[in-house]
Amino acid sequence: MMRHLYCTAGAGMEELLAEEVQHKLCASQVEQIPGRVFFCCNADLYTVTQLKSAERLFLLLRKAEPISLPKNPAKAAAVIKERVVGDPDIWKQTLLTWTALQEELHSSQQRGNKRRREEDEEERLIVADESTHTLTSSTHLFKKTSEMDKESHQHTSSFRVSCRCSGVIARSYTAQRLSRIIGRAIKEDLGWKVDLREPVLEVNVYLSDDHCVVGIPLLKHPLASRSYMKHNGLRSTIAWAMTSLCPKQLNDCVILDPMCGVGAVLLEAAQEYSNAVFLGMDTETSQLQKAAENLKASGMEGRVQLLRSSAIEIPLADGAVDVVLCDVPFGRKFSCSSDMPTALPHLLREMERVIRVGGHLVLLLSLQLSAQLKKIICTHKHNQLLNSSDTNNVHTDPSNTRNESTDKPETLTFHKSSSEASNTPLLISSLQAQRTHKVSLGSTDAFIHTYTKIQHSH
Repeated sequence: MMRHLYCTAGAGMEELLAEEVQHKLCASQVEQIPGRVFFCCNADLYTVTQLKSAERLFLLLRKAEPISLPKNPAKAAAVIKERVVGDPDIWKQTLLTWTALQEELHSSQQRGNKRRREEDEEERLIVADESTHTLTSSTHLFKKTSEMDKESHQHTSSFRVSCRCSGVIARSYTAQRLSRIIGRAIKEDLGWKVDLREPVLEVNVYLSDDHCVVGIPLLKHPLASRSYMKHNGLRSTIAWAMTSLCPKQLNDCVILDPMCGVGAVLLEAAQEYSNAVFLGMDTETSQLQKAAENLKASGMEGRVQLLRSSAIEIPLADGAVDVVLCDVPFGRKFSCSSDMPTALPHLLREMERVIRVGGHLVLLLSLQLSAQLKKIICTHKHNQLLNSSDTNNVHTDPSNTRNESTDKPETLTFHKSSSEASNTPLLISSLQAQRTHKVSLGSTDAFIHTYTKIQHSH
């Protein structure tokens, strides 16, 4: 059965999410707007819940042209009833679809639990009541679905409205006020019961100058919440994006993260590629311990090797790895003993050294470090200009590269910053820029930079 769904996404992740639903779900009618991606698919719900770049998953109820609300509350209520709520029959049909999807999810969960119980029985570790403890949060949701199913026979269901608004409409109405008006209209038209504490349904409404979207969440928890992350580090969707933006598939590769922290980037890559070899390094013992606990929780202990080492002196031979993935510390959430702008050229040189020719480098850098990168990286053409003018810096605004791939890959050269005592340039002329992608980390933005190592021409 074809379902009309949508997912929310962090700023900068919409394009990657659109590509993911097309690739993994064979989705059609894919459309992206800021913060949301709409699509149709007939994939089973469990497969849909395995999306890695999405935040939350919704059943689409209504997608309409933006609305304009009069300041008079009575007139505004009339517009909302017509434009936001609309045809009650559509709501009732959507309710039936939502119920069926919850049953599908519950059945999938039960099958998974049955397989786990059978494995436990083989090891004689199962107890009689274990099945009552292995169900996840979807069981609780299914119980509510069953309650809703009984209520639907009486054409009633408990609900609450969660509204987000922006633009002109937000200057006249708060989200809370709009939620009350919309909730009142739903109650009057459908006879549903308002329950702000434990509703069966949550109705999500998004109103802006460009869009009017109404949907119902299909899961209690966000898709971005990884159950295998005991210790959180980099947001899982961004960690996955770094793997996704790598110019090649990573199966049968040796993949290194020389500043792995709690292992978020390597874990996302390991979830996607079962035949790769992963190596994580960090100077902090406490971070490596957390990474080891995350590996154990995810069942990846045998696939990711951890080593205490400095990223400036990587204990590997030249060309030993196929890919380097690295979230270079920003100095905000995680402390860093190094002056990162000063250390960055040396970090890049060491990472480049251990990558084989044809291999790839993927970096996540803060805006500050991206700006620093642009100052110490230049093309061969710029290098000739630098040599003729005895200049050490090239200034480039990283904001001009948002979500765009370079039309023609350029060979990059790394120079020492002007603050260093020596005027001898620190050169790396064997990397080609492939893509620069801007993403949001919540309180700040960052850039994902990708490079390919080529044979150095002397």
